[in-house]
Amino acid sequence: MSKHTNQRIAFWIFRILGLIVVGILLWILGFIIWNGFGVINWEFLTEAPADGMTGGGIFPAIVGTCCLILGSMIVAFPIGVMSAIYTTEYAGNGRVVRFIRIMTDNLGGIPSIIFGLFGMSLFVNTFGWGDSILAGSFTLGLLVLPLVIRTTEEALKAIPDSFRTGSFALGATKLQTIRRVVLPMAFPNIVTGLILSIGRVSGETAPILFTVAAYFLPKLPTSIFDQVMALPYHLYVIATSGTDLEAARPIAYGTALVLIIIVLIMNILASVLRRYFGKKVKTN
Repeated sequence: MSKHTNQRIAFWIFRILGLIVVGILLWILGFIIWNGFGVINWEFLTEAPADGMTGGGIFPAIVGTCCLILGSMIVAFPIGVMSAIYTTEYAGNGRVVRFIRIMTDNLGGIPSIIFGLFGMSLFVNTFGWGDSILAGSFTLGLLVLPLVIRTTEEALKAIPDSFRTGSFALGATKLQTIRRVVLPMAFPNIVTGLILSIGRVSGETAPILFTVAAYFLPKLPTSIFDQVMALPYHLYVIATSGTDLEAARPIAYGTALVLIIIVLIMNILASVLRRYFGKKVKTN
């Protein structure tokens, strides 16, 4: 066969595989929307669970999930970005840095339930925070820290060295160059790590099971030391341990759909932020 024929065959293979992936995604979303859309109404979104969680709404779980996402990002994002700045801009490429990167990759491959056990041992018991938003946020922050570090490193490496050299030639210090040249240019790609982290944190069940999640808590938190309900754990509970599984099944699908919508909204906000800073960098 000619090169042109081989190219067309490869193109169609890739196209078919891409359509299969998109089809699976649409099938999953369609299944959740079809089974969960009928449950969603104003009461479902604004009321607390009732009747053994087979009635009422999921508002406390929505608030708890948003608190954990926000708290974990507050923990992971600054630490991850600063760690990546150190390994990329200051530490060079020696053995120590290579060892740190290997350990970071290994940390990213640890099962989430291990993070949950670690968080329970350190934050809940040793630090005395108890089952709380603070303990859960730190545990989830550690869970996504490797992802934030690696995506930030790649974003910083993508900035050409000519920009750094030009900044030094104008008399800027290393810190000024990083702060005013490198970070603003890399920030749109750094936000990618934020988007991926939000997606992972929002769906984790094992870490929050050990550190923050409550089985049934129909009230809103008043401090960072309170327990909360969370959508992933709430979904697990009503789908497996409810008193009436048939009555709870529609609520489970509705809960899953709300969780997907929350992740989608946060990803859209992060993408808007990324686009805003990307345009700002281009205009400057």
